[in-house]
Amino acid sequence: MRVTLIHNPGAGRQRGDDAGRLVGLLEAAGHQVRYQCAKEDGWKKGLREPADLVVVAGGDGTVARVTRRMAGRGVPVALLPSGTANNIARTLGQLERPFEELVRGWEAARRVKLDLGIAKGPWGERYFVEGVGLGLFARLLARAERSRPKAKSVEQGLRRLKEVAARCEALEVAARLDGKDISGRYLMLEALNLRYVGPSLFLAPDGEPGDGNFEVVLVAEAERERLLQYLDQWQDNRERLAVLPTRRGRHLQIEWTGFELHIDDKLRPEKDASPEEIAGLVEARIGTETVEFLVPGSNRK
Repeated sequence: MRVTLIHNPGAGRQRGDDAGRLVGLLEAAGHQVRYQCAKEDGWKKGLREPADLVVVAGGDGTVARVTRRMAGRGVPVALLPSGTANNIARTLGQLERPFEELVRGWEAARRVKLDLGIAKGPWGERYFVEGVGLGLFARLLARAERSRPKAKSVEQGLRRLKEVAARCEALEVAARLDGKDISGRYLMLEALNLRYVGPSLFLAPDGEPGDGNFEVVLVAEAERERLLQYLDQWQDNRERLAVLPTRRGRHLQIEWTGFELHIDDKLRPEKDASPEEIAGLVEARIGTETVEFLVPGSNRK
């Protein structure tokens, strides 16, 4: 196959020689490889070149950026997950498997559709892959942008999340989901397109890729202790219980008054935003576009 490889050499714990190793792995499997470094100019143009498959070697940020640009292209995507949290790959069952096994499995892999969400607000419109939300995760992202480097491990990200969760104030939010009023005071409101979010937290157990819905996680002040307990016990078994209240829907509307809001890893409002871009109606909905991912079956006995 003609393969376009989008590689983020700074993701996770990759080494400097990983680019050559990855290209060699794909060529050894019989593929024609066009390499694009995700940190260099031109990688977006590389996606426009003819290809039978786009392979992403990186973390959630890189995978999401590529996925958004593959909408409507009809070219499948395959993952070589090498980031920190790898929420997209984890949702698709692609973690803890050798790259060699994944590459060998592409030919007979099943194709799994992943919905692309659409977020619309005073700033314009954009696709999202992971989710849209306010409160806890948006504040953590804002805190990292202001004073701290990005977490280098899931455990470090979890510690920072617990620090914020223990003392953050709830936000008064006016919101509707599929026309029903869900307004309230929330520590966290997340419309999730994946089962996992942030430092690999399992918050949307009923979510299915391509089912046409997202899961809306609603954490009010009354659930703070449940949230903190869940974060404390995360390492014991992250899939044990998703104890936080959730609702399923397709269209979320939020009256945005300028509080911190995230769309995937993009924070709003931006530092240089004009007054017209800092408040107004924000909508998140599942669109009609999907992207197909190759998901190899396991070869393990």
